[in-house]
Amino acid sequence: MAGYSAFGTSGGIQRFLCLATEFNTVGIGGWAGGTGRRGPVFVKLLVIADINDVRWRGGTGEADILISCGDVTDAIILEAAWAFGCSKIFAVKGNHDSAKCFPEPIMDLHLDVVDHGGVRFGGLQGCWRYKPKGHFLYDQKDVEQMLDGFPAVDVFVSHNSPKGVHDREDEVHVGFEALGDYVARAKPRLLIHGHQHVDRETKLIETTVIGVSGSKTVTIH
Repeated sequence: MAGYSAFGTSGGIQRFLCLATEFNTVGIGGWAGGTGRRGPVFVKLLVIADINDVRWRGGTGEADILISCGDVTDAIILEAAWAFGCSKIFAVKGNHDSAKCFPEPIMDLHLDVVDHGGVRFGGLQGCWRYKPKGHFLYDQKDVEQMLDGFPAVDVFVSHNSPKGVHDREDEVHVGFEALGDYVARAKPRLLIHGHQHVDRETKLIETTVIGVSGSKTVTIH
């Protein structure tokens, strides 16, 4: 639970856990997309990415789930979740993140699928191998192998973008080809990413690709 020390009391941790328990009991009722859903529902996400700071300075608000797309300290992830009353935290690592595992209650989405209230989340950490050494750096072939057979989800969370979407004209901020192949095959409703330092939305086939730099709220409906 490192990172809550910034709030000064253990009561903050207890309040976070109470929020999570309440949310899990009530549930979010399902989602209009896909098959087998239980009718329309609104799920509000607080998405954060690439925050070069030691404290959360994004204010307060309300959101159901915090999504971290990488290059954000654990402390800021936890502070942001507290500030917005988020009951769940899903995250992937970026190329500037520590190799240590996320502390609880942060859930690592890398190559995992989590069903929350009928909404399926999946994720992929890291970026293009732009230097010989470092954490969470992958060749294009690596990502192709990792995503081979990865199941369809509603919301895919990635540090990097699909190649050709939100790329920058340098050798660092280059997307993954296999992410574009995954979108074509699995057709997630949303793909949310960081790394490229853009705040932009682009339609890729049937998927809305959302680039986030800093923080952004996204509502699923």
